[in-house]
Amino acid sequence: MNNFLVNVEWLNTHLKEPNMVVLDASQPSSPSEPISIPGARVFDLKNTFSDTSSEYPNTFPLVEQFERESRRLGINKKSKVVVYDNRGIYFSPRVWWMFKVMGHENVAVLDGGLPEWEQQGFKTETRKTIKYAIGDFTASLQPNVLKNFDFVLKNIDQEESLVVDARSAGRFNGTAPEPRKGLRSGSIPKSMNIPYETLLENGKFKNKEGLLEIFGKKELGDQPLVFSCGSGVTACIVLLATELAGLNNEKGVFDGSWTEWAQRTDS
Repeated sequence: MNNFLVNVEWLNTHLKEPNMVVLDASQPSSPSEPISIPGARVFDLKNTFSDTSSEYPNTFPLVEQFERESRRLGINKKSKVVVYDNRGIYFSPRVWWMFKVMGHENVAVLDGGLPEWEQQGFKTETRKTIKYAIGDFTASLQPNVLKNFDFVLKNIDQEESLVVDARSAGRFNGTAPEPRKGLRSGSIPKSMNIPYETLLENGKFKNKEGLLEIFGKKELGDQPLVFSCGSGVTACIVLLATELAGLNNEKGVFDGSWTEWAQRTDS
């Protein structure tokens, strides 16, 4: 299994393989009964796998919390994890990155997610939450990949890392409103804008050549990259795209992203 990305044809063939765990990271978008890939386990990113005591959305959970909840989903050390969501590519890269940060390498995103799975005519079932045999998953937080407010603030003067913002150009430039009520738009000083949508085509990642063309025009160099967005979700889409393009830069995510920055600063 590719530890970055798999396609729906591959997953359909390997769906019942031993140690395969498929995680549905969808956020229900309508009151109708949600559907899922057969056997998929519900990964509740917004609640179970976030620090809900934080004032910022989608805050990275404690190591103990992530390990405990992963075990409750029946995830083991030897599990082959494939993550998808119902928007194609949106929440799934965040979950992929979380497992990477927690030391689990055998994890991939389903390219195109549920929409692509349905388009290819593969079977679906009603989404359900059930109890699983407790797994033996062990979380081991990888150092220096979670970047906080203080790091980003100091970096404005030090310029040791490049902050890459995944939001739309309008939000980044301050000409379009933020979706969160009362939150100003704008950008972190000296950051660069690469809207995550520019890296996708028909709900899937562009091929390596297409991604390299985009990143080449941005002249990212070899400096460490810190990815940001509104709340730490779409930042991971751009991070994954740099992996797919083969960029070897050191990579991290500003977990509080623009929501925290805008609330704690005036510029």
